[in-house]
Amino acid sequence: MKKHALVVGLGFAGAVLARSLADAGFSVTAFDKRPSIAGNMYEYERSNGVRVHMYGPHIFHTDLKHVYAYLSTFSSFYPYSHRVLGMIDGVLVPIPYNFTSIEKHFSSARAKSIIAKLTSHYPLNSRVPVSDLLRHPDPEIAGLGQFVFEKVFKNYTAKQWGVPADSLDPAVLRRVPVVIGDDDRYFSDSIQMMPLMGYTELFENILKHPNISIQLNSNALQRIHPHSVSGKFLLDGVPFEGPICYTGSVDELFDYVLGALPYRSLELCMEDHAIDLFQSASVVNYPNDESFTRITEFKHMTLQDVPGATTIMKEYPMAYHPGGRLCPFYPIQSDENQNLYRDYLEICGKFEDLFLCGRLAEYKYYNMDAVVDQALSVAAQIRESQRYE
Repeated sequence: MKKHALVVGLGFAGAVLARSLADAGFSVTAFDKRPSIAGNMYEYERSNGVRVHMYGPHIFHTDLKHVYAYLSTFSSFYPYSHRVLGMIDGVLVPIPYNFTSIEKHFSSARAKSIIAKLTSHYPLNSRVPVSDLLRHPDPEIAGLGQFVFEKVFKNYTAKQWGVPADSLDPAVLRRVPVVIGDDDRYFSDSIQMMPLMGYTELFENILKHPNISIQLNSNALQRIHPHSVSGKFLLDGVPFEGPICYTGSVDELFDYVLGALPYRSLELCMEDHAIDLFQSASVVNYPNDESFTRITEFKHMTLQDVPGATTIMKEYPMAYHPGGRLCPFYPIQSDENQNLYRDYLEICGKFEDLFLCGRLAEYKYYNMDAVVDQALSVAAQIRESQRYE
């Protein structure tokens, strides 16, 4: 008897789940409410010939060698080290803040003193959280931490999350490092790559399997409904016998019965320019001076040779409202929101065939490598379950 599975959402979580289950002999029906696969990774070519990431820049970086090996079976990759600049006090400096940034913002004597102290207290090329610097007993090191907090983090965070920086989970501040050295790469992972022909082609290859049926422009929640009495999900009114892999917002799955989980969203504004390049890095952050948080220029990432044309994207953080035109991007981490999510998990626990995976379904911030790793793990759990033999 043929085994059937449903996958809701075709970002990394859904695509990897669909492929892994299809390889294991499941007949997989995969839904996405958008007109395209790849979720927020969707990449396309504009009329000026520049390839862009429709939902903001995405860079593959990981220390998980098995994840890179898995994705490499579906696409070739090219090396790409992401570099970010920040416009701070009218000067472009590397982000994360490093020795070059210090030298650009402080006098020569002051910069030498700060760098000497940092070098004596921390290993070269280490990444020290700003929160650690703020607590340092040396006033000059603590002063650097305060400078970076005020100039790099505080206002950017207020724009990004719509709340004062001091009201955020302290874990957010721990993600803001200062690099002890001149390494100007945004990420420190051992593997930093981009798919050769873009993310969309990577997803096309992942989903190219005779056992996978894709339904785009299809809101699965109009066809799939929880039936609490039976502990089953109904597909078109009939109990579905098989795993249901859900990657969307878990509150939406249960029609917001406990209330909406809060997210932040983005207004993403593309601009085409008839010039070779708009800026000197793929991303320039604007922590303090603009209503947008950053500008991305995609040619720096795609390495395309398109003379006289470039495309940039400005990101304006926004509140997210369920049912509106904007997408949920970032779960807002707080004790209250985590408690609400746990209440939804209690409801999910009543449905043995329901499997949650991904940033929205798990209500946590995930890098793409971690999402792929989790999807492979969930797929293995399903394959090994006697329930679906």
